[in-house]
Order: sequence, then structure tokens, then C-alpha cells
Amino acid sequence: MGDPSGGQARMISFEEAEERILAYVVPVTGTEVVGLEQAPGRILAEAVVARINVPNHANSAMDGYAVASADLVGTGQVRLRVVFDLAAGGFYSSGPGRGEAVRIMTGAPIPPGADTVVIQEVCRREGEWVEVPCGIPRGEHVRDAGEDMRVGMEVLDAGKRLRPGDIGVLAAQGIDQVTVFRRIRVGLFSTGNEVVEVAGTLRPGQVYDSNRAGLKAALGVMGCAVIDFGIVGDDLAAIESVLQRAAHEVDVIISTGGVSVGDYDLVRTALANKGEIGFWQVAMKPGKPQAYGRLGGAVFFGLPGNPVSGLTVFHLLIRPALFRLMGGRSGSRKRIWATFTGQWTKKHSRKEFLRAILDLTGEGPKVKLTGPQGSGLMTSLARANAFMVLPEGPVTVSSGDRVEVWMMDNE
Repeated sequence: MGDPSGGQARMISFEEAEERILAYVVPVTGTEVVGLEQAPGRILAEAVVARINVPNHANSAMDGYAVASADLVGTGQVRLRVVFDLAAGGFYSSGPGRGEAVRIMTGAPIPPGADTVVIQEVCRREGEWVEVPCGIPRGEHVRDAGEDMRVGMEVLDAGKRLRPGDIGVLAAQGIDQVTVFRRIRVGLFSTGNEVVEVAGTLRPGQVYDSNRAGLKAALGVMGCAVIDFGIVGDDLAAIESVLQRAAHEVDVIISTGGVSVGDYDLVRTALANKGEIGFWQVAMKPGKPQAYGRLGGAVFFGLPGNPVSGLTVFHLLIRPALFRLMGGRSGSRKRIWATFTGQWTKKHSRKEFLRAILDLTGEGPKVKLTGPQGSGLMTSLARANAFMVLPEGPVTVSSGDRVEVWMMDNE
């Protein structure tokens, strides 16, 4: 068991915390087969290999006329006889021959004898004849069979989180079921005598449980199966009881509050008594007080009670670890450099993550803060789409400075 006041108290860097968490998390191995409607957001357990060509035949990329390029040699115009009108889903096996053209729609298969499509905008139709320009290169506006996906090629790799575009790829291959890793089970609870359920009535000194609501939403978006253990008061025995019960039911336990050094910050003590503490202080702001460890086979994350601090730690450290546990890739962060507008001075030595608004619409990325950055200001996080990252040590940034930015929507 870890000692909450002894050797585990060393504050570690953000980078060390990130490395230790990812190294300690072991991906699940259980899988299940789901239909395409249930697949979005799930993690592929097996690579998907193309079993048909897409497109499965050479077809037209435009509305126009399918012709033989040999008829388009030279300059000027050539007059061709239209022998057939071919729509998508149709087929024409008889031509065109030399001096002939087939009227063709987008997606229709290229008929034998044709190797080029001339778009209708440059042609002039007169009855059964069409006048087309010469000099158009062979293969113009023709999609070759297998141009998108070829039989035998890997189209989706194992560990990929399935997005709508991936579902389209599966459907294009005629695949209606896919093997994914099982959902991870995440137990969630809040601590504190002052915390009240959202549907409850506030008394003086109490606050609604916004932490658990926000985390439950974030976990749901990720595709986790959330087991809600509710609110636990500031009672060591009660916290230990919930931890022990959760450890038998879930893969991951997440709590909020009770990880600092106050008289009623009991989660860290309960973890030390019943499990193992990996670390509990990280040199980051917000989010310095946090706890990471194990209870039996379950991974434990203890988040700060301040709403912004808790969700910031979740986004930056826990979310990548959960993706890894789910069988996915924790992935590299979407980091860019942007021009800062504003003024900010950091006097402390910790790495700082400021809630920010990143603008990619103008000439070069620009970033500004959402406003005041207090760790209890939930609106600062709600307005943000990125974190502006300041390195360890005192620093001042002003308008025009280039700053590092981490986007919030990374997988």
C-alpha cells in the first residue's frame, strides 16, 4: 500500500505523469461483433481488408460522352454518332465503335471501346450526333476500377476509432458487421458533504454535482460503459467501501474531490489503505492535486474537486489513457503554434494550460484566452476549443507572441 504522506508525495512533471499512466495501462482484449449502426465510436479489434474493388468497374466521373480517344486526335472538333444513353446502374456492352459516342451519366460503367469521357459542357448535341473537341487526353474523367479501394488492401487498421467516414468504407465493402473491442466499464463517483445531486435543492454552502455530470457526458461520448456510484460524503469508511465495491465491477474508477491535503480530502487516504498510489501531485495548473493508482485489477484516477481542474486533467491525461485501455491508439496531440492576442503573466513554475479560443479562419492560426482563468470558472472551459500551453517556469506572453496550442478535439 502507498503511504499518502510519505514517499509518494514527490510532485512529478506533466510529461512524467503522462508517460507513467500510458505505460501502466494495459489494453482490453475482449471483443464483440456489432452492426454498423452500433459501430460509430467503437475501436476496431481487427484490420479490415478490402474484399471488392471500389469502384468495382471503371466508371464516369462526370456527365458527358464516353468515346474512344483515338477519335479525338488532332485539333478542332469531331462529329460522333450517339448510339446509346447510359445512366448509373445501367450497362452497355456493344460499343461505342470508331466514330461513335455513348451519352453517359456520372457513376455509369465505361462501355467497351471507350476510354475517355468528354464533359457535356464542352459538347454540342444535335439529334443523334454530338460535336466534341479534339485533343482531350486518354482517360479523362474516367475512374478506374479499384481506384479508391483494391481487393486485398487494408482499408481500416486495428485500433482505429470508427467515425462516420469509416462506416461508409465498411458499407462500400458490403460489410454490415465488424469486430470491435468490448466497452470498458468506468465507475464514477463524487465526494464531499457539500455536493448535491443536480435534481436536488441547494442549501447554504452546497453546490450541484457538475463534475460528475460533465465527466459522465465525456465518458459517454468516448463510448465507455459508465457505472455511476453517486455522491459519497466525507467519510473514510464510506469512501473505502465504494472503492472496494467498484474495484470488483469496473476496469477504471474515477472520483472527483478528496485528493488534496485538507482534513476532509480522504480519497487519497482510502486509496492508500485499500490499494496502491502511483502518484498524487503533478506540476501542472490547473490540476496539481490528483491521484493515480490501482485497486485490484482496476485503474484509479482521482481528480481535483474544482470543476475546471477536474475536466482539464481528464482531457489531458485520462482521456488518452482510456483510449489506450479501450484498445485504441492514445495518439499524438493536435499541437500547433498560433499568434497570441492578449497579455498573460505566469509567476509559478508549473506547466500551465489556459482555456483558449483558437481561430483558424484567417491568415495563420490565432489564439486568445476565454477570459478569467480561475479553476472554478466552468464557463471558461465551455467557451474553449483549445488549451494554450505555457512551459514550466515564469513567463509572460503578449499580443503577437507565438504560443503552443493543443486542440481539444483530438482522439
